[in-house]
Amino acid sequence: QLQLVESGGGLVQPGGSLRLSCTGSGLTLENHAIGWFRQPPGKKREGEAVSCIPGSGASPNYADSVKGRFTISRDNAQNTVYLQMNNLKPEDTAVYYCARAVSSICPLGPLGRAEYVHWGQGTQVTVSS
Repeated sequence: QLQLVESGGGLVQPGGSLRLSCTGSGLTLENHAIGWFRQPPGKKREGEAVSCIPGSGASPNYADSVKGRFTISRDNAQNTVYLQMNNLKPEDTAVYYCARAVSSICPLGPLGRAEYVHWGQGTQVTVSS
């Protein structure tokens, strides 16, 4: 079965850290841009990725809300993309999804979401004291 599997979510206090993983099962992540999206409680999934890493691994993108706090990276040998989340805030609470883009370039803007073809099932991140 071709799928993406997220892991690493959990409950953390404000200011804490988590590292999310996105692993391809039957899907190769190499040469594909991988994005992380989130869906806050009671809201729709956000239209733009909080972060995206291109197939080259160079110059990843970050939403303004997470710049300086989140770091995306990839390990092609492990077929895994990571999202290191530091200094977490209550507003970061959401289900986090990873998605594989059709190409190696990170899609831009809300319309770019259509270029993400494969999605994982999500992992819950809760930031609360």
